[in-house]
Amino acid sequence: MSIDRGYGIATSAVLADSYDLDALIADTEAAKVAALAAQVAAETAETNAETAETNAETAETNAATSASAAATSESNIAGSEAVCAASETAAAASASAAATSETNASTSETNALSYKNTAVTSATNAAASETAAASSETSAASSAATANTQAATATTQATNAANSATSASNSATSASTSATNASTSASSASTSATSASSSASSASTSASQASTSASSASGSATTASTAATNASTSETNAATSETNAATSASEAAASAASIDTDLLVARTSATGSAELPSGTTAQRDGSPSAGYLRWNTTDTSAEVYDGSAWAAVGGGNSTDEGLYEHANTISADYTIATGNNAGTFGPISIDSGISVTIPSGSVWTIA
Repeated sequence: MSIDRGYGIATSAVLADSYDLDALIADTEAAKVAALAAQVAAETAETNAETAETNAETAETNAATSASAAATSESNIAGSEAVCAASETAAAASASAAATSETNASTSETNALSYKNTAVTSATNAAASETAAASSETSAASSAATANTQAATATTQATNAANSATSASNSATSASTSATNASTSASSASTSATSASSSASSASTSASQASTSASSASGSATTASTAATNASTSETNAATSETNAATSASEAAASAASIDTDLLVARTSATGSAELPSGTTAQRDGSPSAGYLRWNTTDTSAEVYDGSAWAAVGGGNSTDEGLYEHANTISADYTIATGNNAGTFGPISIDSGISVTIPSGSVWTIA
C-alpha cells in the first residue's frame, strides 16, 4: 500500500484493500458458524451438568437409606445377643456402603461443578465468537464507509486541483499583462521583459503541475468508483451463482426422476448377462438404426441391424453337436456384405416382398 504525500491521494492498492468485501463476508460467516458450534457445545455441557447433579442427588438418597438401615441394625442388637454379632456385621457393612455412597456423592458433586465450569467457559467462548462475528461485520461496514469517504475526498481533490489550474491560468494572464506594461517603460524595458518571461515560465509550470494533479485525482476517483462497482457486481454474481447451482441441482434431480426405467437394459449381475429386448420378427423396430441389437423369438437367435437389414449374430449354431441350424424362411430384406459369400441349407423360401441382395463378385450357395 502506498500514498502520494504530495496531494494526499490514495493509490488503487488502498482501494483494493478497502473493497476486499468477499473475504470479510467469508470470515464473518465462518465466525457465525463457530459461534453456533460453541453455543451447541455449551448447551450440551449444561445438559451433562444437570445429569451429574441428578446422579449426585440419587447418591445422597442412597446414602441416607443406608444410614437408616444401619440405625435399624443397631436397634435390633438390643433385642438378642445371639443376633448381636450378625447385626453388628450388617451395621458395619451398611456403614461401609453409606461411606462409599457419600464418597460417590462427593465425586458426583465435584463432576457436576466441573461440568458447570465447562458450560460457563463454553458460553463465554460462544459470546466471544458472536462478538468477533459482530466485529467482522462492523469492520466490513467500516471498510465500505472508508472507501466511500476516500472516493468523496478524491472528488474534492479533483475540484481543488481544477481550481488551482484556473488560478495558475489567471497568474499567467497577469504575468502577460505585466510584460506588456513593462515594455511601455523605456528605462526598465529589458529588466521587466526578463522578469515577465520568468514569471510566465513559472506560471506555465504551475499550470502543468496543477493539470497533472487534477488528472491524478480524477483517476483516483474513477478507480474508487470502479472498485465499488466491482464489489457490488461480485456480490450480485455470487448470489446468481448460488441461485444457478440450486437450479442445476433441482433440474438434475428432476431429470433423474424422469428417467423411464422400463426402457433401460437390465442385467442379471455385475458379472452376469445383459437381458436383451426380445420379440417376434413382426415386432422389430419400425425405424431401426445401425447397431440395434435384440433377440428374435421367431428365429430363436440374436440379431443386429447393420444399417440396411437385420442380420443374425448367433443362436442357431450348435457347435458342440456338430450342427448348424438356421430358419428355413427369409422374412426380411438381406444384403450380403461386399467381398463375402453366403451359404444356406435348402429348401429355403423368401416371403413376398422380401429380397436378398448379392453384391458383384459374391456368391450365395443353397445346398
